[in-house]
Amino acid sequence: MDKPRANPPKKRGKLYAALAIVGAVVVTVALSQLQPAPPGVDREIAWMDTVVRGPMVRQVRGAGTLVPEQIRIIPAITAGRIEQILVDPGTPVEAGTLLIRLTNPDVQLQLLESQRALSNARSALINLEASLETQRLTQEGVVAQLRSQYNDAVRQDSVNEVLNRQNLITRNEYLAAKDRLRELEARYEFERKSLGVLEGSIEARIDAQKAEVDRLQQIVEFRSEEVRSMNVVAPESGVLQRLGGVAGRLEIGQYVLPGTELARVVQPGKLKAELRIPETQMVDVTIGQDAEIDTRNGIVIGRVVRIDPAAQTGTVGVDVALPDELPPGARPDLSVDGRVIVERLDDVLYMGRPQYGNANQSIGIFKLEPDGRTAVRVTVQLGAASVNEIEVKSGLREGDIVILTDMSQWDSYDRIRLR
Repeated sequence: MDKPRANPPKKRGKLYAALAIVGAVVVTVALSQLQPAPPGVDREIAWMDTVVRGPMVRQVRGAGTLVPEQIRIIPAITAGRIEQILVDPGTPVEAGTLLIRLTNPDVQLQLLESQRALSNARSALINLEASLETQRLTQEGVVAQLRSQYNDAVRQDSVNEVLNRQNLITRNEYLAAKDRLRELEARYEFERKSLGVLEGSIEARIDAQKAEVDRLQQIVEFRSEEVRSMNVVAPESGVLQRLGGVAGRLEIGQYVLPGTELARVVQPGKLKAELRIPETQMVDVTIGQDAEIDTRNGIVIGRVVRIDPAAQTGTVGVDVALPDELPPGARPDLSVDGRVIVERLDDVLYMGRPQYGNANQSIGIFKLEPDGRTAVRVTVQLGAASVNEIEVKSGLREGDIVILTDMSQWDSYDRIRLR
């Protein structure tokens, strides 16, 4: 009887090879259809926030300082050397309190010279008045003498008329008397007019000399004020904020020029906030808007009262008036943080402001999925922006949790995994 024959080993090897090829193809196709695994992101670096609906306050933010509303800067009236500093900054002062004492011999010498010139002018005025009065009296005497001679000549002429008609006087004597009368009449009229001119000029000449005295008197007062100004005093009560200008503190022996800031007296009870707000955020800021000023020891509500007409170094100055009652510790030059309330929006969808993207832009943002372990990228249309919040126009719903951290390094992924 014949025995069954086993399959040759060669045929079994071919079968196994065919099965291996088919399996490799199946695995390759399956792997090609799988999506790449999402990258892992540490949960600690992912700053998240929840989308909410309700009222949103639009604000713009700027840093600044508290400054007094009333500042009295005391400049140097004249050049001088600092001999004494009598009051330190931060000390309350009253009007007339001596702050600094300066010296300058040249200023004192100029005062003495002006006083000497004034004394000479006053003496000249007295001499002029006496001289003019003497001239007037002398001229009046001349006029009186000529008037008397002229009257005598008039009377003699009347007598000569009678004598001439009676032929008791020669023709030559009669004509000589007539000439004498006309001469005295002319001299009398001339001297009388001279007296009038002299009397008319007396007042003008005296007034001119008095004006010179007044001018020199003003110079003396000016020089005296320069000497008095070397004793620098507080013009009003307040607090001595600082000595010297921004450049630095004054030192004994230092020489200062006219116009140099010597001291600054402020009224500490009335302060305002001077904020510097980026010019890109100043579009909607107007005078009269409310502002929140953080003094580091409390928040004060103020009001915008002034806006700089021009920007400087990318910022615009905004002055905020503050109430009289301020938190303890509020003092001039204190650094503060201010937020101007631009607008109040009712019933809007908003979230925390992401680290990227501005108002009225469309951005991609990762939204957390319900499992809490993965997040997918969605496109969100932003609206109005505030300091910490921004309006959501579309792309998200109330209750969605989004990642606000800058995720630009994962821009090539639509999904991430939080670990």
